[in-house]
Amino acid sequence: MMLANDQLERYSRNIILKEVGAEGQMKILNSKVLVIGTGGLGSPVAMYLAAAGIGTIGLVDPDVVELSNLQRQIIHSNKDLGRAKVISGKETINNLNPDVNVVTYEEWITSENISDIVKDRDYDFIIDATDNLTTKFLINDACVLLKKPFSHAGISQLYGQTMTYVPGKGPCYRCVFLDPPPATATPPEKGVLGVIPGVIGSIQATEAIKFLLGIGELLIGKLLVFDALDMEFRKVEIAARTKCVACG
Repeated sequence: MMLANDQLERYSRNIILKEVGAEGQMKILNSKVLVIGTGGLGSPVAMYLAAAGIGTIGLVDPDVVELSNLQRQIIHSNKDLGRAKVISGKETINNLNPDVNVVTYEEWITSENISDIVKDRDYDFIIDATDNLTTKFLINDACVLLKKPFSHAGISQLYGQTMTYVPGKGPCYRCVFLDPPPATATPPEKGVLGVIPGVIGSIQATEAIKFLLGIGELLIGKLLVFDALDMEFRKVEIAARTKCVACG
């Protein structure tokens, strides 16, 4: 399969990179990434993956767009208020890049459906762009079980963190954070500066593309922590736990 003339122009800045080239761009176009969460983190992730030319992007989110979302969820706009986030996201992606096949899942991620969703298109890479701690553990456990690489991220106030899991190559999310909080726990809403998910989500998209191309060093065994107040990034070395209930 050859790149069409319009694709050669659209992806020209990718193609001229020695790490990508035409062959790498074809890998990107043939790749499938599942983005769980179409909010603060999922918005920049999905838009940058779409711009890069990821062939299939799955969007999972049961929510509708609210006015308070627009401070950070850049895939949505005023015209989308009240609409399903996955439908708004699909429309924005296809306006940006019609090459992308967007698959929507307007539902909560649960232990009953996560395996079916991941297997639906046999996704190559999973993005955890959720803001729910219990769901993060669920995504981790499913990816470990299904042997799927994924990028975790979390944001709060002016801080963010992200790590990458690749089966058999490093610690999973449970190795670092052990167990989810009790189901009755309700953490207080602390807010988030709107640009923080843009910074962290862009890193998640970068990790996905690097994995798909097989280039560079991924955040395997490393938790990247971002402090916007001091404009500081730190890499914290993390190790797999031999007795981890997920990957041990």
